[in-house]
Amino acid sequence: MRAAPYREIRVRFDREARGVVLAVWDPAAGMPVARPVVELEPDDVTPDPLALDDGHDAGVGGWGLPIVQSLASECGVETTPPAGKWVWARFFYAEKAAAMP
Repeated sequence: MRAAPYREIRVRFDREARGVVLAVWDPAAGMPVARPVVELEPDDVTPDPLALDDGHDAGVGGWGLPIVQSLASECGVETTPPAGKWVWARFFYAEKAAAMP
């Protein structure tokens, strides 16, 4: 949301035979970049009493893409000329995913 000009986004859900696809469009030219994933220890995580306040940014954002990559069966990005992109993630149904190679 922060990177989308005018905070304009579109969300699309599509049901497929093997699962569902969630896609989010925004008009920004920048492509998503995955932040490096590092293993955290319990002492690395501290409570932030302002975490839910509007406008608060402790510089810890940017975890959306790694979370999606770890949960989705497939994901990707497609540009939409003249501007913007769809970022999508496909989630296979559990019984279908177990049977897939």
